Amino acid sequence: MPEPTIDHRRAVAERNLEAILDAAERLLERRAQASITAVATEAGLSRVTVYAHYKTRVQLLEAVVARAVERAAVALEEADPESGPPLEALDRMIAVAWRDLDRNAAIAQATADQLTPAAMARSHQAAFRSLHKLVARGRDAGAFRTDVPGEWLITSCFALVHACGDEVRAGKLKAADAPGILQATLRDVFAGGTDGVRPQAARRRPRREAG
Repeated sequence: MPEPTIDHRRAVAERNLEAILDAAERLLERRAQASITAVATEAGLSRVTVYAHYKTRVQLLEAVVARAVERAAVALEEADPESGPPLEALDRMIAVAWRDLDRNAAIAQATADQLTPAAMARSHQAAFRSLHKLVARGRDAGAFRTDVPGEWLITSCFALVHACGDEVRAGKLKAADAPGILQATLRDVFAGGTDGVRPQAARRRPRREAG
C-alpha cells in the first residue's frame, strides 16, 4: 500500500531536517563555517540531501534562527505574559528573552551579518506573538505608553535585547548584569516614564486670550 511508504518518506525527511539544523547549530556554536558542505558532513548526510531542504546557505541560516526563536517563543509563553501587572509581565519576558539570547549567542553572532533585516524579521515572528499580546494588554490597561506605535515598542525591545548581547560579547557589560539593565531600560521605554499612567498622544495647548 502506498500510504505507509509516504509516511516513511515523510519521517525520513523530518529526521534529516532536524539533523541538518542540529548540525548547523553545532557548527555555529564552535564558531565554524556553516556551509552546505560542512553541514552535510557534520550531519552525516549528502550535500544533495541538504540541498533538497535548503537551496542556499542563507536559507539554512534563516531556518536555524527561526527554530531557535520558536523555542524562545515557547519559553516566552511559559513566562505567562497574560498574568499580573503588565510591567511585571514585561520583566519576566525580558528575563526569558535574555536567557534564550545568551543560550543562542553563537547563532545570533554568526547570523547577524549574514541575514537581511527582512529575513531576521521573518525568523522572529514567533517571538513577536507573545510580546504583541502583552503590548496590547498593557496599553489597554494604561500601563504602557500610547504616544508611539505598539509595533515600535516591540521593535525597540528586540533591538535592545540584541544590542545588550553585543555589549556583553564585546566585554562592555557583564552577562549577570544584563537582565537587570534591560528591565530597567525597557520599563522606561514601555511606560514612557509615566509610572503606568497612560500618556496622552497629544496634549491640549492653553488657549490664548484675545486682546
